[in-house]
Parts: sequence; structure tokens; C-alpha cells
Amino acid sequence: MRVSRAQAAENHQAVINAASNLFREHGFDGIGLKDLMKGAGLTQGGFYKQFASKEDLMAQASGRAIEGAALRWSRAIEARRGDALDAILTFYLTAEHRDDKGEGCPFVALAGDAARQGPKVKAQFQDGLHAHLQMLERVFAQADSPTSNHPPQGAAMAVLSLLVGSVLLSRTVNDPALSQDLLAAAATAARDIAPA
Repeated sequence: MRVSRAQAAENHQAVINAASNLFREHGFDGIGLKDLMKGAGLTQGGFYKQFASKEDLMAQASGRAIEGAALRWSRAIEARRGDALDAILTFYLTAEHRDDKGEGCPFVALAGDAARQGPKVKAQFQDGLHAHLQMLERVFAQADSPTSNHPPQGAAMAVLSLLVGSVLLSRTVNDPALSQDLLAAAATAARDIAPA
């Protein structure tokens, strides 16, 4: 049965959305095409009509996940302009975020995998990294003072690295108290790094 263009486009988006979550849960190599397509409610047979390769899907799904993450950051910043950094820390450094791999930060879930991929996937992560850094730089530029030890760009890089690293490490341990301590320590350190 032939699928309409509108339905084909809808199917394409469904696969990207499903892959965005499934790759974050299982890693790029932790799930095959059959299960990716099944996650979108489709059969494997239609994959190559929609994507040039699994790498093509990985790049598009990474882009979708990173866009979603940037949108969550933007919404948090908008909601609490008076303390935008605290707004980010409040949703990012939580047990809920730590435990929700499929909807969580793609940098935490996939950076290690992305480092071993080709230029298409890396380009998505690089663009996303720039977008997140720019948001933090704008937050810090508003608070920057002549006495600050960290210019906005350097502070943004340090804080983003701290956030991603702490959530990643908090996912790797069995001890819930240690996991929570990692998140709490990152929040304290991020506030110390941020311009006053």
C-alpha cells in the first residue's frame, strides 16, 4: 500500500522522535534498526526509504534531542529571568533528570558515543554545544561585574562541563547518597563559578 507524502513525512518525524529517546536510553550502538522502527510504530522495511543510513538517523535524532534540551533551558531562563542560573540548576541537577535517560540531556547520554561517530553526528553536538554555551554566556553577561574571576565565555564553558559531568557521574554509581552529593556539589560549584 502506497503511503501519501504527508504520511511519509509524519512517519519520518516519528522515527526521529523515537530514535531521539531510544538512542539516549541505549546509546547509538545499543539498539538496532528493527527496534528503532518498532519504537516509532513502523516496520524496518521502510527505514531506507526515509534515511540514507543509521548515521543519518543518528545525526537527525541527535539534532532533535539537542533542540529539545535547548528549548527546556530557554523556558527555564524565561520563567526566572531574575535568577536564570538557578532555574537551570533546579531542573538539570535533579534525581528526576538523572533517572530519565530517554528524555534527559543528550550531552550526558550520548557525548561518549558521539565522540566515536563521523562528522554529521559531531556537527549536531558542536552546534548544540554552541547554543547551550551562548545561553549561559547571555545569563552570565547580564551578571558580569568588574570583580568577576571568570568572563562569561569561560564561566559558561566551566559550568556546562560541570553540569554534564556531574549528571553523567551521578548515573554511574549504585549509592543514591553519593549520586545526590555529586549533583549538589555541582550546583554549589556552578554558583561559585558564575559571575556575581
